[in-house]
Amino acid sequence: MNLADKTEKTFALTTPLYYVNDVPHVGSAYTTMAADVIARFYRLLGRQVLLITGTDEHGQKIQRSAESVGKAPQEFCDEIVPSFANLWQLLNIQYDRFSRTTATRHEAIVKEFFYRVWEKGDIYQGQQKGWYCVSCEEFKEERELLEGHRCPIHTNKEVEWRDEQNYFFRLSKYQEQLQEFYQSQPNFIQPESRRNEVLNFVEQGLQDFSISRVNLDWGFPVPTDPNHTLYVWFDALLGYVTALLEPDAEPTLANALATWWPINLHLIGKDILRFHAVYWPAMLMSAGLPLPKRVFGHGFLTKDGQKMGKALGNTLDPVALVQRYGSDAVRYYFLKEIEFGKDGDFNEVRFINVLNADLANDLGNLLNRTLNMVKKYCAGDVLSIAHEAISAENPLKAIGLPLGEQVKQAYEALAFSQACEAILLLVQASNKFIDDQAPWSLYKQGQQQEVEKVLYAVLESVRLAAYLLSPVIPNISSDIYQQLGFGIDFNNQRDTAITAPFSTHATWGVLSSKQHLGTPRPIFKRIELLKND
Repeated sequence: MNLADKTEKTFALTTPLYYVNDVPHVGSAYTTMAADVIARFYRLLGRQVLLITGTDEHGQKIQRSAESVGKAPQEFCDEIVPSFANLWQLLNIQYDRFSRTTATRHEAIVKEFFYRVWEKGDIYQGQQKGWYCVSCEEFKEERELLEGHRCPIHTNKEVEWRDEQNYFFRLSKYQEQLQEFYQSQPNFIQPESRRNEVLNFVEQGLQDFSISRVNLDWGFPVPTDPNHTLYVWFDALLGYVTALLEPDAEPTLANALATWWPINLHLIGKDILRFHAVYWPAMLMSAGLPLPKRVFGHGFLTKDGQKMGKALGNTLDPVALVQRYGSDAVRYYFLKEIEFGKDGDFNEVRFINVLNADLANDLGNLLNRTLNMVKKYCAGDVLSIAHEAISAENPLKAIGLPLGEQVKQAYEALAFSQACEAILLLVQASNKFIDDQAPWSLYKQGQQQEVEKVLYAVLESVRLAAYLLSPVIPNISSDIYQQLGFGIDFNNQRDTAITAPFSTHATWGVLSSKQHLGTPRPIFKRIELLKND
């Protein structure tokens, strides 16, 4: 399969490999929900998709976290890792590979990659002096630091002074090559604000970065010098490559890169942008490997307008949130209400209001009352109308016909809020249409065909909305589809009806006159705001 065919038929994407110094927080959940939406969307398009997530388990931060609770680092990691897998299950995230950087297969890949870069002459030993943030696992330049030598990202942590022998990667050698690459691939770094940030950083001149540590046992030894331990980022980024190995394949770079490389999309938080948009492509250039297609750095989340943190006592527990409201509700709020790429806020009152307005009232109530009208006004739960009977002037058909393409472009651009809003416009127009047309009055006047045209146009619009929203709210979309008489479960992504050409379901006019409609039941119960909230 040549590269062009490969990219047309496959789509590989990654979340970051999350640090296991603590259980997952809502920020990790946010990235992973977004990744799952993208994966589901590309599966709808009929692409073979590989969604990679996992954990980054080496480094000083984890060693210290383990020591603080009197555990060996591996035992500590083994206890924390299941909390990520469990949360992904709660959030209905269907990942394909879970990569752990402590895996023995991973060490073989790291070793082979290291030797490639070593033989290129891009690794050398030198003296590292500077301010080091353990939480970032990164040396900071003096100009980046806040008052009192505090890290600009972990603002309550002071950096530590280090003066030690390290191995370095010749990042400076790749400055020009990187700049040419950014120029030739303007979509490599997204959104635009992150791209500008990287271009400015690179323009100021790149410095070689340290890829080893001394006095640190928790990590892989440097293959050429076991007195040094490979620095967490050199090893962690390669976790994406290890994840590409088929379960029974021998862990070699050739096997890992055979089917899914290059990765189509790295989805990350903006705090790790530099590693993915500067260090990683330079390392791959050194190893002579093709570069990923796109790195997208999304924004940070706040709660009630404030930065979240244990010190402030305002953290948001994603597990409690899902257990209380359900996975679809949580997915919908974060992807619809926050413009992906910008910082976003969680506020429980707004969360409840949005869900009640969009899912309970606009979508749920519309389906419920329309299906009940079919029961009441039409014979045998069947609409005898086909979409051809609906004129092009029909306002719902006019919105519905171009909607599939519009939403497809929004998903491809990772503009989730835009996709949801466009779909919701059709739902809101359907509510207005049914009120304006008043099928109950038409029925009393004996205008049966007009009644059925109105009910068909509304139900078909609800169906289209459910299909296009299925990457975001798969459970609700499946429920809607089943009530409309389709035996489709959007969580069963191997269902051929789902992976039928996108165009067949993403267009307006799929409901047929032979369709036996199901029993109406609420798809989303209104959430009552508890008095003690």
